[in-house]
Amino acid sequence: MENIERTYWDRNITFIAGVDEAGRGSLAGPVVAAAVIFDSSHSFIEGVDDSKKLTPKKREKLYDVIINSARAVGVGIVEPTEIDCINILQATYKAMHSAVETLSVSPEYALIDGNGTPHLKCPCTPVIKGDARVYSIAAASIIAKVTRDRIMTEYDALYPQYGFKNNKGYGSKYHRDAICTFGLSPLHRATFCRKLLQTQIELLK
Repeated sequence: MENIERTYWDRNITFIAGVDEAGRGSLAGPVVAAAVIFDSSHSFIEGVDDSKKLTPKKREKLYDVIINSARAVGVGIVEPTEIDCINILQATYKAMHSAVETLSVSPEYALIDGNGTPHLKCPCTPVIKGDARVYSIAAASIIAKVTRDRIMTEYDALYPQYGFKNNKGYGSKYHRDAICTFGLSPLHRATFCRKLLQTQIELLK
């Protein structure tokens, strides 16, 4: 994990936000972004890494530690209906923008996971594979992932036939088969699922 934040702190840029998202490739549910700012005096939390490398139990534990030790944490959520309207890339940028806007401290700079950036009030830099390289982005990836997983677990109670508690809306075989059997729920991204259903139909021909 690179300490990229330190290079900005050394230039007297105090509030550096790490920004990441969860759920971009899911067939159902929202895309969730998080922004996290740590003070320059912050002692790095052991175990913080790309959320995909961590077990659910470890993510949950780190979520609480990050929330309690960060200077500021913001979360942005864009629902499936809007994803269908504006496309997933724009929805991801909108969620990131919202996450930054909800921070209790205005960032002076933002480090964004990926190869593009949303339009923010502060300067920002994209970092490819930032969730595995930059501490504050990794922390944001954990906040976003845990937040979204909790949302999808709650949705599982409303639509148990899709197995959201286990697949979190991603395209597991169980989930794909459930879509073919039961159709789409209000939580599904229609633009994503139509392509899936068409592929399934083609395979049956």
